[in-house]
Amino acid sequence: MSETGSEIYSLLVPLATGRLLVPRACVAEIAGYQAPTAMPGAPPWYLGLINWTGRQVPLVSFEGVCGQEVPAPGARARLLVLHALGDRIDAGAYAIVSQGFPQLVRVSAEVIQPDLSAAVPEGDPLVCRVRMLNETPWIPDLERLEAMIADETTVTHG
Repeated sequence: MSETGSEIYSLLVPLATGRLLVPRACVAEIAGYQAPTAMPGAPPWYLGLINWTGRQVPLVSFEGVCGQEVPAPGARARLLVLHALGDRIDAGAYAIVSQGFPQLVRVSAEVIQPDLSAAVPEGDPLVCRVRMLNETPWIPDLERLEAMIADETTVTHG
């Protein structure tokens, strides 16, 4: 993003508390909410598995991964299905619960600045918080999140 005028299409994903800013290229689909099949022995943030394009995909609560209470899905809840960055998740994708429909935004160096007032909590899969227009979304560490999901899937399934 150091080039003047370069833009990245991203999604502002509503959570129970705050929003995530996720590059559009990482998103496979925004799907209607479906209740997952529970995974016995999994931590509360690992909600279970959903059926997506014939595959069993892990579903997680981002709030729960960050140590917050796992919110109940609201009436507007959606599933944000993300492409796996590595090969540790068998389905090649995983999903997080969005508490509403994500908003498409164009992000450039002109509209985004680091929010130095917000420290990243230790152990959370977050890179940083940013300021853009009237929003202060978190940028998730998708590699760390994926590793956490893969580790739990191995423990739970394995």
